[in-house]
Amino acid sequence: MTTLRSSGETQCNPDWIVRTHQDDTRWSEAIYSPCEAYRYALTRHWAEGPKLNVVMLNPSTADERRNDPTIERCERRARAGGFGAFRITNLFAVRATDPREMKRHPAPVGPDNDTVLRQACRWADLTLCGWGVHGVHQGRNAHVAAILRAESNLHVLGLSRDGHPRHPLYVAYAQGPRPWAI
Repeated sequence: MTTLRSSGETQCNPDWIVRTHQDDTRWSEAIYSPCEAYRYALTRHWAEGPKLNVVMLNPSTADERRNDPTIERCERRARAGGFGAFRITNLFAVRATDPREMKRHPAPVGPDNDTVLRQACRWADLTLCGWGVHGVHQGRNAHVAAILRAESNLHVLGLSRDGHPRHPLYVAYAQGPRPWAI
């Protein structure tokens, strides 16, 4: 099998923990804070081709070896859309399975998260926003939207009634990315 690597890798802080994994179908990388409370980025690469950056709320249980339901859905969507790789980044880098847990954390953003968000936008051919309604916590939705807008053209799968980018887990595969003019 050909060894796959994502071009334009994230420039890593020497303190970050970077774990990689390769199986028969893809190469993966996860970037964690030294304490591992934060996951800054998760990348899957299976072929040459365009790259997708998906910006969601916060990381859950997926890692360099396994997908959780959200990452599985993002990977299927990326493959069906003709992408060769995708990277998951988030408004908040703290790992939590419930938004309430994330909101209770004293520092949910993570010290290097904005840097990784900028790098992911430069790496990707398309940036898809999908953080849902909980992105308003600490005003992160507006802060991150400004960062992303400065780095790339933004896309969504749809918007909530209040104008928040819909989370990919809750959008049908038939709905493709569309430009988000904010």
